[in-house]
Amino acid sequence: MSGSKSSVPGADAAEATVAARELEPLSFTVHSMPRPGLDERKRLGRLKMLLVLLVCAAPVIASYFTYYVIRPEGRTNYGHLIDPQRPLPALNLRDLHGQPVAADSLRHQWLIVVVGSSACNAVCERNLYLQRQLREMTGKDRDRIDKVWLVTDEAPIAPALLQAIAGAQVLRASREEVAAWLEPEAGHALEDHLYLVDPLGHWMMRFPAQADPARVKRDLTRLLNASQHWDRAGR
Repeated sequence: MSGSKSSVPGADAAEATVAARELEPLSFTVHSMPRPGLDERKRLGRLKMLLVLLVCAAPVIASYFTYYVIRPEGRTNYGHLIDPQRPLPALNLRDLHGQPVAADSLRHQWLIVVVGSSACNAVCERNLYLQRQLREMTGKDRDRIDKVWLVTDEAPIAPALLQAIAGAQVLRASREEVAAWLEPEAGHALEDHLYLVDPLGHWMMRFPAQADPARVKRDLTRLLNASQHWDRAGR
């Protein structure tokens, strides 16, 4: 008809569909992103774990450091370093009343050890005297040192001798067991030496027979100074 607009069938519906699509809100797929600081927290966690392990291992590390602090090739140490070191065995120890004493109870202190029979000849008496003097000569560090006399028989000990060595830990032990742990220099007897044991129970040094007190003290002072950051007085 004249004056009317012509249209294509379905055009209006198509236009409406396009318009509706234009009005639809846009949607995005958001992928998970790394959380800020996550990797850093993991690194800090690993670092804390390593620090804990280091603290737990510190006494062992310190023991090896102490063991090698006086190196034969680098220092003129007087005592003979024991290599490999010999850990404290399960000795059958008894006090003078016959009561058992656990060998592990000797740990956590530096030990100056004398070995001898209850009769205690002149060599034994000299070593006990030197043992006492050395501890006193270390001054403020003397509380980090214990004196131990391993008596290798069952005979009674003279009261005067016990009085002279007051403060020493006197323990009876089988000579065979002691000889399986401590060893004298070639050509000498087990009873001729002073033996030094570290706080972890490792026999680490043997001093010569008829030892020079001043030279023994020098070695002992070096070891005490090297271990003062981890070793404390008392068990």
